[in-house]
Amino acid sequence: MQIILLKDVEKLGLRGDVVDVARGYARNYLLPRKLAEVATPARVTELERVEAQRATREARSTEQAHEIAELLAQTVLRFDVKSGPTGSLFGSVTPTDIADRIWTEHKVRVDRRKIEIDPIKRIGRYAIPIVLFEDVQVEVKTLVVPEGEELPPEEELA
Repeated sequence: MQIILLKDVEKLGLRGDVVDVARGYARNYLLPRKLAEVATPARVTELERVEAQRATREARSTEQAHEIAELLAQTVLRFDVKSGPTGSLFGSVTPTDIADRIWTEHKVRVDRRKIEIDPIKRIGRYAIPIVLFEDVQVEVKTLVVPEGEELPPEEELA
């Protein structure tokens, strides 16, 4: 019996796959749990149409992500923060702060969960990795500077 998977099923396939399974497995396990539906010819053609639309939408999104990556790769974010004499911050610079700064400076929305860092707690220069799309990643240069001062030379930061 041919079925279309509605969710990922371990050892069977991924969502949207058309697979052949035993009638009993489909009738007693997959269909009642809404993990699959019967693969009628009309449903299979609709699934192919939706998949084609998703592929074109994804291609467009990938192009946009590459354009945004080029813009962000040239960006240097500067955070003026209060810090102690040893260079430790009073507070921290979080992924949310970075996402907000990118929005205010470039009007580009970045999901804070896609910014892969722990909160920054010391002054210095940082390269922040951001995942824009499935296979598009960019590093944004970030300066965390003491309020009202300039960043000390590299030797003093260590």
